[in-house]
Amino acid sequence: MDTLSLLGSTPLGCYKKLIEYHKSGNLSFKYVKTFNMDEYVGLPRNHPESYHSYMWNNFFKHVDIDPNNAHILDGNAEDLQAECDAFEEKIKEAGGIDLFVGGIGPDGHIAFNEPGSSLVSRTRLKTLAMDTILANAKYFDGDLSKVPTMALTVGVGTVMDAREVMILITGAHKAFALYKAIEEGVNHMWTVSAFQQHPRTIFVCDEDATLELRVKTVKYFKGSLEPEGWGKSSAAQESATIHRASFLQKVTYFRTYHKPLRDLV
Repeated sequence: MDTLSLLGSTPLGCYKKLIEYHKSGNLSFKYVKTFNMDEYVGLPRNHPESYHSYMWNNFFKHVDIDPNNAHILDGNAEDLQAECDAFEEKIKEAGGIDLFVGGIGPDGHIAFNEPGSSLVSRTRLKTLAMDTILANAKYFDGDLSKVPTMALTVGVGTVMDAREVMILITGAHKAFALYKAIEEGVNHMWTVSAFQQHPRTIFVCDEDATLELRVKTVKYFKGSLEPEGWGKSSAAQESATIHRASFLQKVTYFRTYHKPLRDLV
């Protein structure tokens, strides 16, 4: 059984493509376990802006996943710390996370691990930064008083324990975060930079997201994925082959039918 960690709304296009594959009979989630990365505290599970509602409305109810295998933090638990500890234990009992799929914020945050979060943190209760509350107000009719101020979230260390990580980054508004993630050093003020120390991470991005990167950086990674760049030297060919194989393996993460999902991104 494969274990997948999902992060909120960023992979919405990914969810739609997976549903499409499922409905065509080419993909099953019967033996997949999922762990969502965060949930608001104090928001009813059936609230339209809860991550529980979001995942069920946009993904889970459209596929054949066993509801008992879809794990989402309970932001209304009587003991929130116990809920966080139990979530970590469930991940451990499942054998760990095979693949983490998620996005980042413009400030480089992963889940609700905002700037300044410990890079070895585990699932915990977090007070949300004012910038996050302001950004989320659009989902609550612009009324700041309705926006949750706390959330449960997996830690950076929790995500780093995943065997593979795929981060989806789109749009010019996230270009500086991608630059910080790739071209500068590991920094707790940019939590996405922690993945520089992960052995199997891939960033999937569009052209706009690369606007802050050096031209040679973009050319290097494009060359690693394009067969046209092969053959220039044995070292370059080997690097390109390894990188491309890693890329294809990561987007082929549902192995029930062993079919590559190259159209996901």
